[in-house]
Formats: sequence, structure tokens, C-alpha cells
Amino acid sequence: MAEYKEIHGTKIRTYTTNPDNPIQGEVWYNETDNVLKFQYPNTTAAWRTGGNLNTGRENTQGTGIQTAALCFGGVPTPRGVTEQYNGINWTEVNDLNTGRYNATGFGTYTSAIAAGGSTDPGTVANAELWNGTNWTEVNDLNTARSAAAAAGADNTSGLVFGGSVPPVSATTESWNGTNWTEVNDLNTARSTLAGDGIITAALAFGGSPVTGATEQWNGTNWTEVNDLNTSRQYLAGCGTSTSSLAFGGETPGTAVFAITESWNGTSWTETADMSIARNLFGGAGASNLSGLAFGGNAAPGVTAATEEWNGATPIGTWTTGTSVNTGRYAAASAGANAEAALYYGGTTPPQSALAEQWNGSSWTEVADLNTARDGISGNGTSTSALGYGQDNPSVSGKTESWAGSSWTEVNDLNTIRRQGGGLGADNTSALAFGGENGPTDNIAATEQWNGTNWTEVNDLNTARLNLVGTGIVTAGIAVGGRTVPPGSLKSQTEQWNGSTWTEVNDTNTARYYSFGSKLTYDDSFISGGYSTTMQSLTELWNGSSWAETTDMNTARQAGGSAGTQSGGALIYSGSTPSATTAVEEWSGSSSITKTIDTD
Repeated sequence: MAEYKEIHGTKIRTYTTNPDNPIQGEVWYNETDNVLKFQYPNTTAAWRTGGNLNTGRENTQGTGIQTAALCFGGVPTPRGVTEQYNGINWTEVNDLNTGRYNATGFGTYTSAIAAGGSTDPGTVANAELWNGTNWTEVNDLNTARSAAAAAGADNTSGLVFGGSVPPVSATTESWNGTNWTEVNDLNTARSTLAGDGIITAALAFGGSPVTGATEQWNGTNWTEVNDLNTSRQYLAGCGTSTSSLAFGGETPGTAVFAITESWNGTSWTETADMSIARNLFGGAGASNLSGLAFGGNAAPGVTAATEEWNGATPIGTWTTGTSVNTGRYAAASAGANAEAALYYGGTTPPQSALAEQWNGSSWTEVADLNTARDGISGNGTSTSALGYGQDNPSVSGKTESWAGSSWTEVNDLNTIRRQGGGLGADNTSALAFGGENGPTDNIAATEQWNGTNWTEVNDLNTARLNLVGTGIVTAGIAVGGRTVPPGSLKSQTEQWNGSTWTEVNDTNTARYYSFGSKLTYDDSFISGGYSTTMQSLTELWNGSSWAETTDMNTARQAGGSAGTQSGGALIYSGSTPSATTAVEEWSGSSSITKTIDTD
């Protein structure tokens, strides 16, 4: 048997209290408490928004995993529509030969089988094989049926079980790549059930008549195991026979569910709900840690919405940092990481030209801006930054460049503005967008800075002010904000690819004057801001969707920020509503320390 040191690379050490940075899985002895302790990552389970289907539909079917999925069939017409998901977007590909709904299927997004289903009138036995490009008709099921479930690794090997012939069926058929063979039946006949796994190890759960019954397949027989906590039909599932997820569904005439349950091989446990309650939808995923829900029926009707499941999302934490010297808001900020930041301009009130620099341990006042102002935007790092735009004492396009020790006035923006958004790597490369200037309440104009001049480029799709930007001039996002008058909060996110803006998935909470991370658009966060009240909410962006995470300790708006979602970040100063000097530090992960009971 391997010893502890061979596994973890260290002996069990003794500490007065706890080590500062324990290795994951390390065990140590705490002399103060006289106990053994260990630490493990702090995670949570959550659904987040994914890319919408191109064709919203219900009674559809899915196969594959979260980052590589297939959706096919459904209603309304056309019923043969097939789409592939790459983890961000759905793309229409070649249709089924026989359009249908309430089909079942198994496999991957490049190697799948679609079988059974309904046309009008009646059920069908048709089976089709997907090779990643086209559907090809293959041998039919022995028993025509709709609303069955399936399990299988690819288009050469799988099971179809249950369904409605009518009546409801317990029939199970096995596919060997050429033919279907009847094998042992389910113990409980049912339709509209969910299933997952492979030909030798599968799981069947839920269904109609409404049940929570769960059965496990060992390659020969079905065995009844522990039921779902919530009985339901028209649900979806994904995973394996020992690591599965059940989500959504309905009890007819009573409720449509967002409920999610996780299977560990023995029992079901309720976990985080989907954002959208739905039934008659598709699902895909590898295990109870990674899943996908798409389409279906969700009030008030058919939806194209997609949600992504992560069963082990790291939980980040906010901690108190070293305060800035002078609290202010409506200022600009820069900083590539949590160890080096710059904060400049704003109002205390009155308007300020003050600049402060953070070196990882303290804030130091450095050379002032040439023009005191608030409503300023900015970008860059603590040693190479840009500030542009101005609210008070008058709206302007004034731009100043920071070279690490002093500010230099450079060429102005073409469109004067205040309270706009900005992003960019340094003082030679920036993007300014949105804002307002009085004659124009809400600006969509975007300008790109090349180190010497501003050039007008393609506008935002949604004109707005008080929005936040993150990224660089070839890959960035513009998030949230508001329009005036009348006041309207914005949740829109637009992605910049170096030449145009494209609308992508919205934030979960519409707000303006938020804090945002800096140089990486696909490792971003926003926090704080204002909606109907001052906010402390934090949302994380993975390049395609937003997910809510740990709140800041202090609700605030319109301050400074530096860093990234995963690498660590700072939020500093702002309005609470009075100007605050408070700083919070973000860590993208956290740990839980446990005591080993030796009694």
C-alpha cells in the first residue's frame, strides 16, 4: 500500500494553527486544536445561459455532451431540422430524412442514431444514422413507438426502451450497428421518460403515467433502484448509469418543472434548478457534472433557450483590501491584475485630477491628470493607460496618455462624450464606445485609438451610457448600461471582434455603472452597479454566457477595477452612495477546511 508521502509528496506536518497555502489533499496536524485537518476546493452546482437554438421547438431530442451536442426533430414544422452545438453556438446542418417529433436517440454529435417518433398521423419505427454530416436511413425498430428513451455511445451501439406504441411500452431493443434485437423489458412500462448511459450500463427514469421510477441496466436485465424525488414526465437527462442528471419535466395540469436531480449510482439528490422551467425539450451531457438543456415548452410557449450545467463550479471569494487614499466615483481605472492598478479622475465631489497607483501592497498618489474631470473612461495597465471623455465641468473628448510617471494630452475623441465605456491593452491601443453628450442622449458611436489618433469604426447595436467594457481592441465585450430619457436599464452584452459588434447572451441582472475586469474578454466578470438599488452582485463571463457567483461585501457603483476572473482582481472606491475608499480583492476560487474525526 502506498504511503501518504508517496501520494502527496510530503509527510504529515505539524503547524501551530493551519498552513498558509496547503496543497490540495494535504493533511496536517493543528497543535492549537489538537486535530488533523485537510482542505478541498469550494464548489457549487449551477445552470448558466448558453447559445439559443436557431429554431425554437418542443418535442425535440438531443445527444452528445455539453460542448458538442446534437438537436434533431420536434415541432412546429419543419420537423427534420438538425442543429449542432459547439459549446457556444448552434449551427444548422442537414435535416433528418423523415421529419418527426418525440423521437429518441443516442450517440455523439458526429456519430448518432435517431429512432422512432411521431409523424401525423401515427408513430414510426424509422431509424437514421448520423455520420457528422448526413442522416442515412438504416434498419427500422422492431416496434414503432414515440416518446421512448435511449442510451448509447455512438451510432454502432445502443438501446431504445419504453415509449408509446400506444399503449405505453416496456419493450427494450438493442442496436449493434446493423440490426435491432429485442432484449429484456423494463419492469415499468412507460413513455415520455428519460435515459442515458451505454449499451451495457444504462439508466431509465421518470415518465408517463407520471412516475419517479428509476431502473438500471447491466447489459442483460433492468433492476429497480431508488426513485426520483420528484415524479415527472417529459423530462430530460444526461450522463451515465452511475453519474446522471435529471432535469425539467411536468406533472400534467399541475406544474412545469425547473427541478434538477443528480444521481450518484445509488440515489437522487435535488440540486440547483434550471433558470427556465420547461418540458418537451432536449438534453445532452457526459455526467452529473456537465449537461445541456435546449428548446422545449416554457411559458408562454416554445423556446429556443439553452442552458449549460456545471456541477462543480469554483466558488470565488471577496475579501477586504487596502483602501485608496481618496474616495471618489465616476472615475477611470486600469490594471492587468490584482497586483498593479491605476485609478484616476472622478469626483469626490468636486471633480478631481487625482491619480493613484497600486503596487500590490499600497496605494500611492502619482502625477495628476492635466484636466480634473469625472465621467471619464479608461483602459490599459498601471504603467501604460489612457483616459478619455469628460462629464463635468463640460462634456468633451479630451484624451490623456499615461506612461508610468506622467500624463500627456493627446488627440481628442471625434465624438465628445461622457460616461461611456472603454477597453484596450495600453496607451497605444483602445476602444471607446457609448456614452452621451447632451445633444445625443444615448451614443452608439465607437472609436479606435492607434496610439496617435481616434478613428470611427462600427457602432454598438444598442446606444447607451454607463456601460462597462473588458478585453482588447481585437476581442472585447460591452456590457449593461442604461438609456436616457426615459431611464431604461440594459442587460445587453455585445462582443467586438476587431471590426463589428455582435449581440450575445445578456447578463442575468440589468444594471449600469458596474465594475468590470480588464484585458481578457473570455475571462471576465462584472460586479456592483445600480439597478433599482445599489448592487453587490457578481457575474462571471466564460466567453459565451454569464453566471451569478459570490456577491461583493459592499454594494457600490462607479468605481475602479483591475484584473481578471480567474487570475484575481480588485474593486476599488466608487459610490455607496457617498464616495468610499474601500477596496475588495477577488479570488476566483476558495477552499473549505475540514477536521478529521479520530474518535
